[in-house]
Amino acid sequence: MEVILLERVEKLGQMGDVVNVRPGYARNYLLPQKKALRATPENRSSFEERRAHLEAENLEHRAEAQNVAEKLEDFSVVIVRQASDNDHLYGSVTTRDIAGAVCEAGVTVDRRQIQLDRPIKTVGLHQVRIRLHPEVAVEVTTNVARSEEEAEMQARGESVRADQDADIEDDEAPPPEHDDMVTPPEEDGADASQDSAEDAS
Repeated sequence: MEVILLERVEKLGQMGDVVNVRPGYARNYLLPQKKALRATPENRSSFEERRAHLEAENLEHRAEAQNVAEKLEDFSVVIVRQASDNDHLYGSVTTRDIAGAVCEAGVTVDRRQIQLDRPIKTVGLHQVRIRLHPEVAVEVTTNVARSEEEAEMQARGESVRADQDADIEDDEAPPPEHDDMVTPPEEDGADASQDSAEDAS
């Protein structure tokens, strides 16, 4: 199916490009998200009439996105979750969680702008891409930890593996206490020898 792109689409084209895409991709994503129009003669003519306005609007949105990107430079958020000793989360961290954490930190983003191939399911530092505009993206650090203290350790590059901590505690534990050694009694043979020596004297 041929469509006219209304904005830049990564790995597909720029605004105004006429591209051939799979029908399902067009119907399920490009068209409902208003990223493209069917490349009919009527839509081609309509696009050319609106092109200058669309380009000016795109420049304005891109400038706004660049301002937000500057705020998110070297940005990190902390998300506290319960996890097992081998660092697997009881649950996961989703785009909604990350967007909420960024908003709480003072920068407004939409969860649909968070690009996450799959939910985060482990403790650690995760680089997450935020697509603020078709031409503007930025990466933020998502620090997933069991506590705020653990998040601070991770940010400093320190290991926080719970099972490693347990091993260290075992290594540092004092040796087990033993009962006082009891001197074994002398053998009967030794007593008999001593009695014989006394009788002889």
